[in-house]
Amino acid sequence: MTPASRAAALAAAVLLAAAAWPALTYNRLVQARAAVDAQWAQVDAQYQRRVDLVPNLVGAVRGALVQERTVFEALARARTAYLAAPPGSEARVQGANAVERSLGRLLGVVESYPALRSVETVARLMDELAGTENRIAVERRRYNERVAVYNTRVRQFPALLIARLGGFRLRPYFESAAAAGTAPALTLPSP
Repeated sequence: MTPASRAAALAAAVLLAAAAWPALTYNRLVQARAAVDAQWAQVDAQYQRRVDLVPNLVGAVRGALVQERTVFEALARARTAYLAAPPGSEARVQGANAVERSLGRLLGVVESYPALRSVETVARLMDELAGTENRIAVERRRYNERVAVYNTRVRQFPALLIARLGGFRLRPYFESAAAAGTAPALTLPSP
């Protein structure tokens, strides 16, 4: 092989690599974005499971505690807001957080009435709800992991050039509501 043909082969290889890099980078960004979307669907599925459990739990508790109407009404409003919001939207996250706050109040009611916890239906639904809350926590964590990978790829040079051209935008992390760490305040009459 002559020096001229080696130089031509090297130049062709460099050009091929330069031409392939944007396509490979774009495909990696698409895969990362798809992983984020798929994981959000898992989070949303667990939220839906929680929302679907609410009417059963409310019905079981309502039978024992008719006087706690405000707790039930707030939970029903929060569930309605969640279901009305478009999937993946900020309104959907806010609706999920409202359901979470209302469930906290409902769980406080259940804790305040030991006899209610012994009702078989309530106990079973509470177990299902606790399992769902654990699933939500796991799926939120996985979602944030996928977002971290995606956002890192979108920000890294030189991939950020392709990301900008391809319309890849940073995705927000899931963050709990500001009051999520605060126990709900309950004012209940003595049983």
